[in-house]
Amino acid sequence: MPGPSPATPHGGSPSIHHPDYWWYRARSEMLRTVLEPYVGSPRRLLDVGSADGPSVGWLHASQKVSLDLDPRGLRPPTGICGSVLALPFVDAGFEVVSAFDVVEHCDPEQVALAELYRVLEPGGRLLLSVPAYQWAWSDHDVANGHHRRYTRPRAVAAVTAAGFEVLRATYGFSAVFPAFAAERAWRSMQHRVGRTGRSGPADVVELPSVSSPVERLLLGLCRLDRRALARRDLPFGSSVFLAAVKR
Repeated sequence: MPGPSPATPHGGSPSIHHPDYWWYRARSEMLRTVLEPYVGSPRRLLDVGSADGPSVGWLHASQKVSLDLDPRGLRPPTGICGSVLALPFVDAGFEVVSAFDVVEHCDPEQVALAELYRVLEPGGRLLLSVPAYQWAWSDHDVANGHHRRYTRPRAVAAVTAAGFEVLRATYGFSAVFPAFAAERAWRSMQHRVGRTGRSGPADVVELPSVSSPVERLLLGLCRLDRRALARRDLPFGSSVFLAAVKR
């Protein structure tokens, strides 16, 4: 199975060019359903990877600080260009830190999680999402600058090893999972016959185009996920959503 690409940073999130893409809209709703109960009413909140703006509009705080490697998705004056591997903030400075589809870009993983832990105050909450299943690795991961994909137990173990107590961890995008698995199987087949393949990350990844009827179908299926996630965890899916607390 193909593995992670070399430690080369990718460029910006595709949401820079396509903020209304169906996947970002669906993920925002799911993230809010799963993680909003752990946000509370923070004074200071840090959103890491904030060039992915469409997924964090529901996060509110008296002072919301955004950080990303790519300045194109940041909004001054609270947008800061920087790396999660060396966060430019004091210890224990935030009550909530979010990192949505960020940690899979980081190597070493433990350094990124240690930095997220460091800047949270005791009792502070970490909100996290990562892509699921290493078997789903494809040229799309290479283009995105990923180093790994996760299972729910793998994500829980990594966050726990960093010193957090996990409050909730669930898969998401279960209803569209058959389509996801089929798409990844197709990508794998195309790669084997030499029709696709990348040697490194892209600047901004091209997203698969979908017709309006297909988009409506996908969003409708994702709403089923959101309703289910309001009541229980999901046993499989293409993403893992996690909330944890710093003890």
